[in-house]
Amino acid sequence: MTVDKSSGSVVLAWMPWAAMTVVAVTDIIAGPDVGFLPLVSLGPAFAGLVGDWRRTARIGAVALALTVALGLYDGLFDGRRGLTACLSVAGVTGVGLAAAVIRERREAELANVRSIAESAQRVLLRPVPLTVGPLQMAVSYTSAIAEARIGGDLYEVVASPYGVRVIVGDVQGKGLAAVETAAVVLGAFREAAHDEPDLVKLGERLERSLSRELEGEKFVTAVLAEIGAGDEAVFLNFGHPAPMVVRADGTVDFPEPSSYALPLGLGMDGTEGPQPYRVGFVPGDQLLLYTDGVTEARDEEDAFYPLAHRACLLNEPDAHHALEALRADLSEHAVGPPHDDAAMLLVRHQGGPVGGELRKPQ
Repeated sequence: MTVDKSSGSVVLAWMPWAAMTVVAVTDIIAGPDVGFLPLVSLGPAFAGLVGDWRRTARIGAVALALTVALGLYDGLFDGRRGLTACLSVAGVTGVGLAAAVIRERREAELANVRSIAESAQRVLLRPVPLTVGPLQMAVSYTSAIAEARIGGDLYEVVASPYGVRVIVGDVQGKGLAAVETAAVVLGAFREAAHDEPDLVKLGERLERSLSRELEGEKFVTAVLAEIGAGDEAVFLNFGHPAPMVVRADGTVDFPEPSSYALPLGLGMDGTEGPQPYRVGFVPGDQLLLYTDGVTEARDEEDAFYPLAHRACLLNEPDAHHALEALRADLSEHAVGPPHDDAAMLLVRHQGGPVGGELRKPQ
C-alpha cells in the first residue's frame, strides 16, 4: 500500500501530540519509579520534522508544562529528577527550534531553485504550438532525474516559410551537461529552421554548431521532420529511433532511412550525412516522434514497451488526451522510476493545406 505525501504529513503533524500523550498516560499508570517523564521531550523532538519554528516552540512549551505537572503529581521535585526532566525537555526544544529554522531556510532555497528551473524549462523546452494550419500537436516529457522537469531529451516545432519543421533528439548522458548540449541544439535549430530552405542544409547547420561546442565523443541522436504543402513528410535521421506513423485506418508504420547516419556531433569531414526520405502524411494520419526512453522502458519481465501495439491509445479525439493516455500506459508498463528521459511529440493531420499562424497554448 502506498501512502501519499499528504497522509505522511498528517502523521508527522500528530506524532508529537501522540508521543506526549502516550508518555503521560504511561507515567500516570506506571508511577514515578519507571522514569518515563524525560520521554516527554519526544514531543518537541518530533515537532521539528514539520511546520515552522513557532509550532515547535508551542509544542515545546506544552511539553515543559506537562513535565512540570507530572513532576508535581509524582513528587519528583523533592529531588533532582523533576529538574532533570525539565532541562531535558528544554534542551530538546532548543535543538528542535534550531533544526526547524535550518529546515525552513533550506526549503526556501529549494523553492527558489525550483522557480529558476521552471524558468529554464520555459526557455529551453517551450510549449509547442497547439495548431499550425491543419496540424494539431501535443508533447509529453518525463525526466529520469527525480524532481527534475528537464533533462537530455529535446523537442521543438517551428513554422518556417518552407513548412512546419520539427526536431526530437536525445543527448548522450544526463544532468546539467546534457541540458547544456540540448540548449545548443535547440538554439541552432530555432535559428536555422527559418533560414535554410533545404532540410539537409538545416542538418548541416546543426552539425556545425555542435562541433564547435561539444568535446570528446559526446553526441546527440535526432530526427528532423518537415511537413510542407504536399501530402507527405520529409525526414532526416541522425541515428535516432524511427518515427511512428499511424494511418487513418489504424495501421502503424515505422519509416526508416535506407541507411542510418551518425548522430549529431560525430559527423566528420568526408563522412556522408543522412539522406532525406519522404513518407506519405495525409489528413487523418498521426506522426509520433519519440526518444528511446519510450521504447526501451522495461516491465517486470524485462520486456520492452510495445509502442506499435499501444498506438490504439492515440484514437482519443483530443491530441493532448491521447498522448497523456499513452504516457500513463508507459508509466504503468515500466518498473520503478524511469531510467532514461522519455519525450514524445504527436502531430496530427486534420485536413487542409499546411500553413498559417501558430496557435500557442494559453
